[in-house]
Amino acid sequence: MRLVRSPLLCNYYVTYRCNAKCHFCDIWERPSPFVKIEEVGQNLRDLKALGVRVLDFTGGEPLLHPKIADFFQMAKKMGFITTLTTNALRYPKFAEALKGQVDMLHFSLDAPTAEAHDAIRGVSCFDSVMESLAIAKKLGERPDILFTVFEENLHYLEPMWALAQRHKAVLIVNPIFDYNQIANGGGLSPASLQKLKVWTNKKGVYLNAAFLALRQNGGNQVADPICRAASTTVVISPENELVLPCYHLGLKSFPIQNRLKELYQKPDIQDLIAMEGKMPACQGCAINCYMQPSFAVELNRYWFLALPSTLKYNWLKGTWKALF
Repeated sequence: MRLVRSPLLCNYYVTYRCNAKCHFCDIWERPSPFVKIEEVGQNLRDLKALGVRVLDFTGGEPLLHPKIADFFQMAKKMGFITTLTTNALRYPKFAEALKGQVDMLHFSLDAPTAEAHDAIRGVSCFDSVMESLAIAKKLGERPDILFTVFEENLHYLEPMWALAQRHKAVLIVNPIFDYNQIANGGGLSPASLQKLKVWTNKKGVYLNAAFLALRQNGGNQVADPICRAASTTVVISPENELVLPCYHLGLKSFPIQNRLKELYQKPDIQDLIAMEGKMPACQGCAINCYMQPSFAVELNRYWFLALPSTLKYNWLKGTWKALF
């Protein structure tokens, strides 16, 4: 049973550029412009009219955009719940301007030591994360540590939790997923998924049990899709295009031209949206950033599995009031 029919989330790619070279991601290899501030303003108004409630300014590395603080200020004035995930290299530069503008501030950290984390990220950024945690705390922010977990760093889970506890930060455990053509070890083994299960109820940890169940069940099945990526999430590219059915599949892009709401509601766009989760490339998909909203809009087994962790995280962050 479908509970919500309007899109809930916008993944707004302000640029594909990145100042890291993570081995599990290839977005940093893509040439990219920056979004224009006048386009952002109109798109936010249309997103609001479409019913979008959560706005994720993403990338690439979103803090490479010189106007990123302006985007967050616009979004907060319009009542969006805002999220930002960053490698923290440029957070100290923007920290003051972003103060109070980001509801869910995530610093990416994939290992508890500089040597291990920096090797994964391809640049030296561990110290920047530590510095950024201290700056954010001093400014009264409540940052999270986002730990992308795969076979090679699963053994760091306990020390990563201890590190997050020391910094009074929520540890977001983000199971790796297959990313384009990158050989990232996305297929966590059944044994590893079992090890992760015990962390879904750990104090100070956000790990969605539905993410694990979906992987154990072989990911999205085109014959009976769980994915609702296109109908729950609006994806906007740095070229100011609507990308469908999602960023990762990205089969079609449509120039927005200051008419996002009108474009999104066109019959041919809606026909493409209706194909979400049913295309051949959708088979086996388990991409967290699209499954999270997919779990929220339909009453099924994944909805019930996702509910405890979703409520727990939003309670910890104080964003639960904005969801009702």
